[in-house]
Amino acid sequence: MWIRSATHAGVKRRTAPDNQHKYISKMVTLQDRWERVDSWIGSAECSIQDMDDFDTETQDSSEAVFPLDEDDYYDAFCSEYMSFTNNNPTTCHAVQYMSEMLEARGFVYIPETRPIDEKTARAIIKGGCFYTSRGGLSLVAFIIGGQWQPENGIGAIGSHVDALTAKLKPCSIKPNVDGYQMLGVANYSGSLQKNWLDRDLGIGGGVIIKKNDKVSRKIVSSGSFPIARIPSLAEHFGAVADGPYNKETQMVPIIGYGEAKEASETEKSAPLYGKHPLPLLRYVATRAGCKLEEIVGVDLELYDIQSACRGGLDNEFMFAPRIDDRLCSFAAINALLSSASEIKNSTTLKQWNGLNMVLLADNEEIGSGSRTGAKGKFLSTTLKRILSARNLQLQHLSVTFANSLILSADVTHALNPNFKSAYLDNHYPVPNKGLTIKMDANGRVMTDSIGTAMMQKIAEKNNLQFQTFHVRNDMPSGSTIGPILAVETGARVVDVGLPQLSMHSIRAMCGYKEAGLGIKAFEAFFRDRTTVARAVCI
Repeated sequence: MWIRSATHAGVKRRTAPDNQHKYISKMVTLQDRWERVDSWIGSAECSIQDMDDFDTETQDSSEAVFPLDEDDYYDAFCSEYMSFTNNNPTTCHAVQYMSEMLEARGFVYIPETRPIDEKTARAIIKGGCFYTSRGGLSLVAFIIGGQWQPENGIGAIGSHVDALTAKLKPCSIKPNVDGYQMLGVANYSGSLQKNWLDRDLGIGGGVIIKKNDKVSRKIVSSGSFPIARIPSLAEHFGAVADGPYNKETQMVPIIGYGEAKEASETEKSAPLYGKHPLPLLRYVATRAGCKLEEIVGVDLELYDIQSACRGGLDNEFMFAPRIDDRLCSFAAINALLSSASEIKNSTTLKQWNGLNMVLLADNEEIGSGSRTGAKGKFLSTTLKRILSARNLQLQHLSVTFANSLILSADVTHALNPNFKSAYLDNHYPVPNKGLTIKMDANGRVMTDSIGTAMMQKIAEKNNLQFQTFHVRNDMPSGSTIGPILAVETGARVVDVGLPQLSMHSIRAMCGYKEAGLGIKAFEAFFRDRTTVARAVCI
């Protein structure tokens, strides 16, 4: 069993709580486990020119990765995931984290806003590791071999990186209610349910700053400090306390009490003065390290500040916010990094004939219909640019997708033992057992029998266990980005997911092994997708 740390420059590790006695000691040596991999795919300062002369065969593969036993593996990645979700509460934080991780491992950034230059094109032809992002809210990363051809297709994993939240309204200022300072927020998808009551809420996201005629974005958060809370009504008030609560009038966060300090003339001239509470603007300006009058826009949201932690009598669970779907996103990126090291151990990028990709899309929870969502065609647009850089024709796009297999990775419903009758017998996953293949006869997910057979073959080759999920006929079914990717590309898509409980709650739970199991499954997919696909004659 092999392990490496996802720690990178600019992201602090969070120390496990003292009561996490079972696994805290196993994290001691994880900090530096990536260095040998870094030496192959490049350091954070690796340039495209460096790639032209880099000979991966000269690197010593004996120390590229470090062995850990099975329990250590799952403990380590559970801890890594908890650190990730604790320190990256919003979508833009998560995408920034992933981008920094990729750059620290030598992935070269390709800006979407400019044509691929000749030097980058040469690197893509020769083979290398690259990534691009869109609006700081979605990301595509890929590893391409020098011997790749469209007939080899791609192995891609698509997940969504957004999570349920409450976003600030364009004018979030509200009248004080007998001294209480209130904040106007809009529910994003299914948020502001009763489980948002009595939670300590932080604030974070993007702040748009105009300075010296230049506009930039600064990503901020209140960290573990709660700036808001939505109080429930005590049961003593009778039936009205039972709800349901009106999301517009009774689920309004409180952010303070008393009159704010009077605005200065400079503050009154600020672009957002009168649109958002002045104390909040002052606080955000402090967090962004700018003047209040320099803020021209905000894209802020509330989040539960309670840290992820282990639980259960034997630490077999993880309790955390935002599992849907930072969990599959985390697993996909880490599997891609592992894929890079595996290629290095078996061959060189010059000689490798594969193309592995990861798409992290925004806005899945509200239908994916945005430029940063799955309907923005970010995956196919990136592949078109790869084909162009390798001097291939547009017809090769359809050839590539026809030979491809794409996983749509989104968390799925683990069995809730208190509501077993809501589940279809023999079609529900349980924690700590393995990735789940999702099916639906009405096309809400895209798995077909051939795709299932291919995934089962990959599981057999790697000694993995996959589970199955299908809803009852008398129950509604959610959807994923799978149908969107299938329509966009024409490729075979298999919907998979890691099981969790309390989906769409402000705080959920899953097995502690899920992050590691997801990484294992996705590593196997990247490794064996081409071999398994060749055996398919349909």
